Amino acid sequence: MLKGIVFALGSLGILIFSWPSLGNMRAHGFYRFFAFESILALILLNIGRWFHNPFSVQQLISWPLLCGSLFLAIHGFYLLQIIGKPTGNFENTTTLVKIGAYQYIRHPLYSSLLFLGWGAFFKSVTLASAALVMSISVFLFATAKTEEAENLAKFGEEYARYRRTTKMFVPFLF
Repeated sequence: MLKGIVFALGSLGILIFSWPSLGNMRAHGFYRFFAFESILALILLNIGRWFHNPFSVQQLISWPLLCGSLFLAIHGFYLLQIIGKPTGNFENTTTLVKIGAYQYIRHPLYSSLLFLGWGAFFKSVTLASAALVMSISVFLFATAKTEEAENLAKFGEEYARYRRTTKMFVPFLF
């Protein structure tokens, strides 16, 4: 019952945050809405196992992912605010950020969400949690690809060059 209430309230918050994008499948916020919903569902599904058997292999995989998620979120938001010089909300940057984590990956905040999703998945590996973490991964990939099209339109050739020299989510991978 409590999980249902938390899910409903969390979903309402996500809906309010995402509302401007939900009518436009070409906006990155459209896909991000479904990623957020899947993350919320996965965390609530596995919350009871969060601290269970703390030295198991699953937990030893989960905690570094969750810590990496937190680091990337704080670091990414900080750089967007300081270097990106946003107008309005943090996403509406006026300067392309290419330092810190952004020097290696184009989407540290989406990487953070991926790490959060996979970290939550490893708390309790089940078929349901596997389906949710796969949906998180697919929706974040769609979010990033859509945002890249937006960034190409906004920053032009500078973003095209930047995209050729960085990875999407994980540095030094592929």
